[in-house]
Amino acid sequence: MFCEKVIELIRELHRMSDGQLPAFNEDGLRQVLQEMEALYEQNQTDVNEAKSEGRADLIPSIKLRHCCLLRNQRCVTAYCYDRLLRIRSLRWEYGSVLPANVRFHMCAEEVQWFSQYKKSLASFMRSLGGGEGLDLTQDMKPPKSLYIEVRCLKDHGEFEIDDGTVILLKKNSQHFLPRWKCEQLIRQGVLEHVVS
Repeated sequence: MFCEKVIELIRELHRMSDGQLPAFNEDGLRQVLQEMEALYEQNQTDVNEAKSEGRADLIPSIKLRHCCLLRNQRCVTAYCYDRLLRIRSLRWEYGSVLPANVRFHMCAEEVQWFSQYKKSLASFMRSLGGGEGLDLTQDMKPPKSLYIEVRCLKDHGEFEIDDGTVILLKKNSQHFLPRWKCEQLIRQGVLEHVVS
């Protein structure tokens, strides 16, 4: 039946919760494009036959295949666009370095798009704040206090805060740090916020 493969691509995205990125289904996309090519070629054959022999009985099947082509095109576009929206939100959630398990689910073009988006966002953030730049990825939620207590989940090494103090982040150590300095490390899974 027409358009079944492309509907399965959309269902695959719909089954994943927000913030998760399913593996890029290159095989499914290839099958949809092959179906579209076959529909287009059959339409071309029938259109030529309808014109040359005046067969009006072919017009309903031509219209049906054309509608299937348009539906496949819309669904493929929606599939790719939804994946790009998810990848864009991952940049805001994880920062400029994506975890390996997320990158594994991306195709080469999506990795390239992510790199370009990352560069554009960095360039925009540098242009803000009167020459010093402004990190828009910090404080995704308004802070209740400027300092928070954090626990280190894995060895990270030395970490310098604005006053020049160097802190050694070792596994299971706890520190009282400025929220804006450690929010990125919390998102990366290096630190966790200790709620008392």
